[in-house]
Order: sequence, then C-alpha cells, then structure tokens
Amino acid sequence: MQINEPDIQLDAVDFALLDALQQDASRSNLELASRVHVSPPTALRRVKRLRDLGLVERQVAILDADRMAAVTGHGVQAIVEITLDRQGHEEQEAFEARVIGDPAVQQCYRVSPGPDFILVVHAPDMPGYLSLAQRLLTSDANVRNVKAFFSVKRAKFDPRIPVRPRDTREGRA
Repeated sequence: MQINEPDIQLDAVDFALLDALQQDASRSNLELASRVHVSPPTALRRVKRLRDLGLVERQVAILDADRMAAVTGHGVQAIVEITLDRQGHEEQEAFEARVIGDPAVQQCYRVSPGPDFILVVHAPDMPGYLSLAQRLLTSDANVRNVKAFFSVKRAKFDPRIPVRPRDTREGRA
C-alpha cells in the first residue's frame, strides 16, 4: 500500500500500530504487540521503522484541562480568525513565523477560502488574551481583520488521524 510518498509501504500491521499508538503511546511494547497480534520484536522493529519514516512526529502527554484548572485556573481559550491585508507568500510566512513562536498559540492553520489563518490560543485570563492580541495581532500593520470566538465548553477533543489503507480500486482514501 503506497501513501503519498513512493518509498513508504504500509500494511495492515503498520496501520494497526499507528492506530494503537494514537490511542495510547505509553503502552509497553508487550502490550502494543499483543494489541496488534504480532510478536514483541516485530512490534518494536515496526514502530522504529514508522518513527524513522517520520509518520510518528512526536509523542506528547494530553493533560486533562478540567483537572489542570484546579491547579492553574481555567484560562481563556479562543479560536481566532485572522485576515491579512496583503496575502503574498512572504507576508503569510512572516505572520506564521511570528505566531507559531508564541507559546500561547496552540495551533495555527492557513485556511482558504475566508480568513487567511485560524489560530487556537490559550491565555491565563482576559488581560492575558488582550496582551496576546496586542503582541501578535494589533501590532502587525498587515493584519486587516481579527475575529475571536471564546470557548465556553469543549464537547470533544481527539487529536487522532483516521488510520486506514487507501482504497486503491477507486483511488480514494
């Protein structure tokens, strides 16, 4: 099974490993092997190969936001739409470089059509959000429009990418 790059060949075991890693990357190699029905040496070798291919970008811990709020406070999470005045390649690259360097920016997407960027940001409170907005958005003469949507409840959060082989008969994923 080929995926986008001609050198990457994945089979059902690889897909099962990728799916299992997305569900819980802290599993031991023995647990992982058992879950995907292969021997532990096979699981270890395959996971190393998937990492070497760059399919596993990194492993992180996902914190429980509600439990962390008891320690750090809930803070303010916002989804922010940004439209640039000039949308040339250099202007987009410059804006993107500035915002991704800020720790308050959790996610940054270039989008089309509509606004040029969507950011997911987290600030400790509204004064913290105001500081972030001034630092990243209002101080940039190339930002034409900003629209912020403040999260009052997160109903779902799942960072997994659906992992399944491409349907090669119809050329569809």
